[in-house]
Amino acid sequence: MDSEDKTTNKGEQKSRKFLKSLIRKQPQELLLVIGTGVSAAVAPGIPALCSWRSCIEAVIEAAEQLEVLHPGDVAEFRRKVMKDRDLLVVAHDLIRKMSPRTGDTKPNFFQDCLMEVFDSLEQHIQNPLVLQSILGLMDKGTMVLTTNYDNLLELFGQQQNRPMESLDLKDKTKVLQWARGHIKYGVLHIHGLYTDPCGMVLDPSGYKDVTQDPEVMEVLQNLYRTKSFLFVGCGETLRDQIFQALFLYSVPNKVDLEHYMVVLKDNEDHFYKHQADMLLHGIKVVSYGDRFDLFPGYVQDLTTQICKQRSPDAERVDSTTFLGNACQDCAKRKMEENGMETPKKLRQPDTDDAGGS
Repeated sequence: MDSEDKTTNKGEQKSRKFLKSLIRKQPQELLLVIGTGVSAAVAPGIPALCSWRSCIEAVIEAAEQLEVLHPGDVAEFRRKVMKDRDLLVVAHDLIRKMSPRTGDTKPNFFQDCLMEVFDSLEQHIQNPLVLQSILGLMDKGTMVLTTNYDNLLELFGQQQNRPMESLDLKDKTKVLQWARGHIKYGVLHIHGLYTDPCGMVLDPSGYKDVTQDPEVMEVLQNLYRTKSFLFVGCGETLRDQIFQALFLYSVPNKVDLEHYMVVLKDNEDHFYKHQADMLLHGIKVVSYGDRFDLFPGYVQDLTTQICKQRSPDAERVDSTTFLGNACQDCAKRKMEENGMETPKKLRQPDTDDAGGS
């Protein structure tokens, strides 16, 4: 970074340029994918929200404190978390260790550990700026899904009087309603939610019924073909097996799509390589800056720009209303000139009649 860049870095949020192809999207054209970076920015006081590794470490710590895992197993799982690259396997083994061997996942100590880790989440919201920005997009029709187990967005939205709803992939009816745009304030948790550990899934086999259901898969993959996915606070989401099974498999010509990913640029070489690699998936990678504390302000500025967009329908209504009024005035004058009685003005529909969500 040269001296000029260092000088302007502090004002980066105000002067930053956004991709025109992104900020000119209508909110309803976007599908927001939320990762751990959002939770980490909102509730930095809960380490388990910062990353998948931190979450597993917190669960192991809770298991040790609650004495629901043998000390030898605690030591072994800590070693695996430090050394194993495939954390999903570690997490899967950890869940099984604290669950019955009968195949029925209730009751289990894993749920108690999660409750310990994520207790009273709403009390730990320190920086709601990102959540407020996301709600602004949802108000205007942006759909939201998350790989997170927490429900911080739903809790905050309820505080803001939004009818938030947490959705699980195992509820086919709800998934289809959400995918078709009928649940405006629904948040789809593709890995499940901590409040229902039995619904938490770590690999596609856990959603075998979903991935083998042609109707569900078609409606979900259609979203990837027709919406612009905006990945926010996501690290390696495209490597996530469940995301791959739901959205990437069987979707041809991904390079022709136009999705977006907002990332930290802490290493220039890595960033530009990642940028080039993601273009092969039809994803444009952009940076919010070289420091994580720039993330909330960037998201706010970005969503503000997108929410400013005026929908084509609104512009069409304005133009036709203007022309319609002019034509009505002309017709009225013609009728008066011919001695005809003008019709009474039709009653305007009440707001409730217009079909609120």
